Amino acid sequence: MTEKTKFDEALTRLESIVERLEDGDLSLEGSLAIFEEGIKLARLCTKQLDEVERRVEMLIKGEDG
Repeated sequence: MTEKTKFDEALTRLESIVERLEDGDLSLEGSLAIFEEGIKLARLCTKQLDEVERRVEMLIKGEDG
């Protein structure tokens, strides 16, 4: 499994969680459980995006300098 696949899967799951929370059909406990999962996925996605941004910056700096 590639990093892109992991990111895409995490983002898709996160979107699903947001939709379920917005529907408001879950119990308080259910909402809290998927909210926690959503926070973990959001952090994972942010971490991966930060890593990609650093790699891009290194590539750009390497060409300039």
